[in-house]
Amino acid sequence: MASRRSGSLGLLGRRRRLRLRRRVGAPRRPARPPRSAAAEQEPDAWRDYAAAFVAAGLVAAPPPPEEEEPERGERPALAAVEAKESGAVLLLPQGQTLTFTGKCFLTCLYGSVQVFGFNIAQDQPPYSLFSPHSHCALTIEAVAYKELDKSKKEKRTEAKAILKAHRVPQEARCRLMKSFAPQCSVVLLEHLDTPGTRFILSHSCFSHIFRAKRNKTPSFTPEDAVLASTGVGRQDPGSGLLMSDSALSAVEELIQVCQEEDENCPVILVCGSKSVGKSTFNRYLINLLLNRLPCIEFLECDLGQPEFTPPGCVSLINVTEPLLGPPFTHQRTPRKMVYFGETSCEQDTERYIDTLKYVFSAYERDVPLLINTMGWVKGAGLLLLVDIIRLLSPSHLVQISAQDFTDMPTLSPEYIRCAAGLHTRGKVAPRCKNLGSGLGDLEPCRGQGDSLPPHKLLCVQPQFPGAGVAGDGRTHSSVLRDMAVLGYLGQLQPPEVDPVLPLHSLVPYQVPFNAVALKVIHADVAPAHILYSLNASWVGLCRIPDEVRGKSDGPVVLTQTPICDCLGFGIVRGIDMDKKRYYILTPVAPENLRRVNCLLIGSIPIPNCIFLNQPGIEGEIPYVTSQYNYDISGAGKLKLKKHLKRREHNQP
Repeated sequence: MASRRSGSLGLLGRRRRLRLRRRVGAPRRPARPPRSAAAEQEPDAWRDYAAAFVAAGLVAAPPPPEEEEPERGERPALAAVEAKESGAVLLLPQGQTLTFTGKCFLTCLYGSVQVFGFNIAQDQPPYSLFSPHSHCALTIEAVAYKELDKSKKEKRTEAKAILKAHRVPQEARCRLMKSFAPQCSVVLLEHLDTPGTRFILSHSCFSHIFRAKRNKTPSFTPEDAVLASTGVGRQDPGSGLLMSDSALSAVEELIQVCQEEDENCPVILVCGSKSVGKSTFNRYLINLLLNRLPCIEFLECDLGQPEFTPPGCVSLINVTEPLLGPPFTHQRTPRKMVYFGETSCEQDTERYIDTLKYVFSAYERDVPLLINTMGWVKGAGLLLLVDIIRLLSPSHLVQISAQDFTDMPTLSPEYIRCAAGLHTRGKVAPRCKNLGSGLGDLEPCRGQGDSLPPHKLLCVQPQFPGAGVAGDGRTHSSVLRDMAVLGYLGQLQPPEVDPVLPLHSLVPYQVPFNAVALKVIHADVAPAHILYSLNASWVGLCRIPDEVRGKSDGPVVLTQTPICDCLGFGIVRGIDMDKKRYYILTPVAPENLRRVNCLLIGSIPIPNCIFLNQPGIEGEIPYVTSQYNYDISGAGKLKLKKHLKRREHNQP
């Protein structure tokens, strides 16, 4: 007992001396970071733990010892602790960010954060974040929020209770609460695993897309190891979203316009050349609008890189959920969709315009509409863009142009009114000097150029590295199209089954020959050869208004390409000539499949990795051969060289 009293008196004495030093203005001792007993005894425990994640390739390795480490102030300290299984709790002061590569569930436990423009506040459901290195990295940023009239002690008590409810150990809670301050936010990151991502990662060529690329990081900290346990790797903030001042100004004006109570909802058209960030701009704008509006309509006119569907489609979709990942992570069923069958409309612009008219007719003008266009803006592509603007008559036009790009003029209302389109004529007036000569004998899509209401032009100049340089993006466009197809086929995976099921192990639907009509879109195929082009092909499952009637037991072949509703897509896995049946794999629901009476075959290929990834098959893999001689003339794939002019031959 005497020893306890002496210990307590000694503690009281130290407290009195501390108060006395504070009164006389003595400087305080710098606070030492708390260390556990286990950390004192085993100083290399965290280092060994972190090395395991480096060996697994989940995070970047630290720089060699001989390299000079940068200043600690260049990278702000991150408060991150473990929580339950495969979880991490982060405390972010207002303005602090975390740019990362990987995938995770995010739940805001306290305060408010913003991810790619979308605000996530306390008591909201968890959101799935997908940040592959094929696209710009996502950033979690703590933003200001309205605090209740509570004392600082009450706020700390509330935050502690939330951490305890999520099974954060006491020692970790104490370490985290040392960084607690007004306007800070607390988020929970958890391991994310979906059937779609499992299916994509099962292919060796895409197994690395969510792994952090090796880069020069100042150090590998215990916080990095905590993040790695959830499948997240910290990245440099420069790899995240970079918005120029002109882009932020345009976004601010568009948000204000969309919130105004007006009879006519704004129609926003975004255009620009390739690799200028149109899709990124659209996703960011959609997320910002969903902070204030319940939904927004999105019209997809880009055949090569659509946002919500596999390539080759024109679609209209009602967006109600934020876009927190690239297109292959949010493949959805549009409200109206037509399968064009090609990634470019260069060979059939008239059918493209008719398709656009058909889909646009479903827009009811009750919510704002955002329109995405193609990156083909040179030559005939520019003339076609003029036709599209006249057809859709946007109220606001966002023109994204790189600094040195001169092939695209400023699309002012005066230019659109006077310029000739590919299928429309502009207004002939003295003020319009040689803006082009259209095809005079073709009717315009929506009246003459002088009948269009003027639009508000917003010019945006991107400032991210490689802006406007075609082919200089993070990932080639053909790879992105393959990822979109894989993301769509990932819906075939059962949600409750953990291992990935190869496509050849799934049971296909059986469709009689006389139940559907066939049409090859991109080429003229003889009826006797159409089944060869159909087998092992990507097809659009469509609905034509006419009843399909077969005169024989053979396939029903259409003579013209219909413009009709597309309900989804599938793979023709096989054809039974004896039973007269097609075998089709598709994630389309059975109630919608009953409406399908037409199969459209386009030029959209099935990714090669699907054919190669057929485990469990003995002998030769179906539709795959290694005995192919590329030395034979014409055996390889034909590549179009659009930069070469066609040679003209004069008749003698």
